[in-house]
Amino acid sequence: MPRYRLLVEYDGTPYCGWQRQANGPSVQGTIETAFLRLEGGPVTLKGAGRTDTGVHATGQVAHVDFPRDWSADKLRDALNAHLKPHPVAILEVAIVGEDFDARFSAKARHYLYRIVDRRAPLALEQNRAWHVRTRLDEVAMQAAAQVLIGHHDFTTFRSTHCQSKSPMKTLDRLDVTRIGDTVEIRASARSFLHNQVRSMVGTVKLVGEGKWDVARVVAALDARTREACGAVAPAAGLILTRVDY
Repeated sequence: MPRYRLLVEYDGTPYCGWQRQANGPSVQGTIETAFLRLEGGPVTLKGAGRTDTGVHATGQVAHVDFPRDWSADKLRDALNAHLKPHPVAILEVAIVGEDFDARFSAKARHYLYRIVDRRAPLALEQNRAWHVRTRLDEVAMQAAAQVLIGHHDFTTFRSTHCQSKSPMKTLDRLDVTRIGDTVEIRASARSFLHNQVRSMVGTVKLVGEGKWDVARVVAALDARTREACGAVAPAAGLILTRVDY
């Protein structure tokens, strides 16, 4: 049975997340339904990351074992035809070996979080960014972000519902830059805890507002308790941009 690797883009706004769930539509379930319409029988799609409700992706990766032997381009086009009008697109399809696993073969995951800090409400950027009405100090945010780089116990920045066996993670990158009214925060690691990126963004944003300083971020990390974390940033600003293999 051929194994296919899919590169997926989606607007997470109408979904309960990537993973199939009983409480609402999911990206995984939507793509699996498209496969079912190809008359290949039911399949199980496995993704590189379980994005939450409202989180988007431009570079999600998934794999699937499909009983029909199709060319990569034909399968991509057929899936996209059956995905309409859902806000999900299959950007690429590749035939891979049986040893490829979208989740466990991944070497790094990259996320982008976008904050628009202007007085006017969002029009085109609605559900694509966190709207903050006060101007943020991105230089201070960058300084605070750097104290989180490295191998740490990230319990403070971990959801209480996180299913990871250990809170220990190695954060390779957390960079804050500005483009006009948009503050971009880019995070990279082999893997992340549940809500880790949004938790770190919410904390660093407090530094940008002048409500916290770098020392308090260090203290929050060292506290290893969820109560020390700043408010979790909204899901709408988060995008899974790339997975490395």
